[in-house]
Amino acid sequence: MILAFDTYYFEDKAKTVCFRFERYTDIEPSVIYTDLVSGVEEYEPGAFYKRELPCIINLLEKNNLSGIDVIIIDGFVVLDDNGKIGLGGHLYEYLGKKVAVIGVAKTNFAQLNKNKREILRGKSKNPLYITAMGIDLEEASNSIKNMKGEYRIPTLLKQLDTMTRVK
Repeated sequence: MILAFDTYYFEDKAKTVCFRFERYTDIEPSVIYTDLVSGVEEYEPGAFYKRELPCIINLLEKNNLSGIDVIIIDGFVVLDDNGKIGLGGHLYEYLGKKVAVIGVAKTNFAQLNKNKREILRGKSKNPLYITAMGIDLEEASNSIKNMKGEYRIPTLLKQLDTMTRVK
């Protein structure tokens, strides 16, 4: 089973949505989980995980999400080539390094070269930046590249992003 998470912030709240699906080639989620949290931490430069990780964990703990093979997050798993972990890396550690985590980011992170892959999807000239832990980086990149959708952002991930923004 694959889970994909995204979180949208407004005022002092965060809306987190999780799509559950079986294959990267699925065109719609089999289950959708949502959660709204108040009193969210302010963004701290260089420590984004402190804001978003509690939202993801809260949603994970509220639902029976056993049997997870991979989690996809909007962001980075690692932040540099020396192993500094980002949101996805902290999630990977929280899960006892038992569930692979793939980060899909829309903007580049300059300190990161060898531990990321750039993929082009559809006719876009702008890449997605893929990072991962618990899964081979090439496999993770190919999995995201082969997700359904003809545009830069895979259809399921675009739907997820859209759903988080609906208040």
